[in-house]
Parts: sequence; structure tokens; C-alpha cells
Amino acid sequence: MLRIIARLDIKNGKVIKGIQLEGQRQIGDPIEIARKYYEDGIDEILIMDSVASLYGRSNLFHLVAEACKTVFVPITIGGGIRSLEDVKDALSFGADKVAINTALVHDIDLLKVLVTTYGSQCIVGSIEAKKTGNGWQAYIDNGREPTGKDVIEWAKTLEQNGVGELLVTSVDKEGMQKGFDLPLYEALDKAVSIPIIASGGAGRVSHLKDLEQKTELQGIAIAAILHYAKCTVQEVKNELQRTTTRRKYVHAGDT
Repeated sequence: MLRIIARLDIKNGKVIKGIQLEGQRQIGDPIEIARKYYEDGIDEILIMDSVASLYGRSNLFHLVAEACKTVFVPITIGGGIRSLEDVKDALSFGADKVAINTALVHDIDLLKVLVTTYGSQCIVGSIEAKKTGNGWQAYIDNGREPTGKDVIEWAKTLEQNGVGELLVTSVDKEGMQKGFDLPLYEALDKAVSIPIIASGGAGRVSHLKDLEQKTELQGIAIAAILHYAKCTVQEVKNELQRTTTRRKYVHAGDT
């Protein structure tokens, strides 16, 4: 199954869209946008705090709680998740999964604690990838700071230490709307067995079809193609072979 995921990057309480994780064209209210995509048939919502690195902590918990009132698909929150307490807060406010990048780069042992405490199913390893020579290097801080880690090897390490899935953003392709970094996702597809979500590059439906046909990835996160009304969620699903009808869902934090 191929999940179609709407990516909402948040700054100052608004959905924004940049290019290569930079820039800040304002799109609109995140609750309204999330609700629209949910009503259109999106499989999941990914909410990323684009300025969390400035504050050292996510400011999205209350936004997620509000979204959960009307959006009944899995919601992943990312950006500024740095500790066991942050994960506890995110899940208690209604997030179903947390995407973590910087904290795992700095302390892989944190991953083991999180997996032991909450299980692999809600821990997403987030990787920001940039092309370097014959491979790709992992970055943090919205693609600004190199880690020195090879993306493929880092993905293997995250899998070995228990993440449930990977969110891999191609910084080079993000916001360009010219297609995905197919060699990157083909290499990752061969290297790990856990689910991979591709993010960065979709400008038209044919870009998603190319990725679907050339990999066995289980998720595609899209933003500009929806934000700029280039197509609808249903039009995307109609063109792809491995998508499916959404099932009724209850959030982890709901009672």
C-alpha cells in the first residue's frame, strides 16, 4: 500500500512553503488546510515545525490537539522533538507518531529509550538528505548543518536501533517541483526493510507515478502540489496503483 501524506510546514502558526527548506511563502491556516485535505481523502497528515531549531522545542502540541478534533487520519509531528518528555507531550496532545532528526543524530541511545517506552510504531526517523559526490549526506537544521553521516548508512543505523519508519526529505529537490531524487529512494529502498516516506520534489502527478513504479516505498509526502491546487488528493490516488481507500481512524490520544 502507498500512503499519500500531506506535509504542512508551520511557521508562526501558519502553513508555509519554501524551496530547499528555505523561504516562507505563507499558505494559510493549518487547521483549515488539514481539514480540507482530510475531507479530500488524504491518508495521513505530517506537521513539521520549521522554526523549532530556533527555540529548541516544538510549539505545535496545541495545534495538533485542535486538528485532532476534525481530522481523523494519523498525524505525525516533527521539529523540536528532543526528549522522552517531548514525545510524551506530543502523544498526549493527540499526535500518533513523532518524527525526530537532530536529537537522534546527537544521541542514538535516546532512540532505544523511546522505542522501549512507546514502541517502534510511533517513532519516525527523519533524515534531511543532500547529494554529495557519489552519495548523500544527512543534514540537520532544515538542511543547513551537515552531520558527516552517509544517508544510506544512517538509515540502516536508525532501522537497527528500532525506528518504525523513515521520513527522508531530499533537500535538493524540496520545493523545486521537478520530480523526486529517484536514485536516493531507490538506494534506500534496497538498503532497509522498514517503511520509507519520500518527501521533496512533487510538482505533478507523473512525478509520483515515477516514484511508485521504480520503488516499493510505502509513503509519499506532498505539499506544493496540493497547496497550489495543481491537483486534488483524489486525482493523485486515481493515477497511482498502490493507493487505497482510507479507513476510519481514532487518534492515539483520544478517549
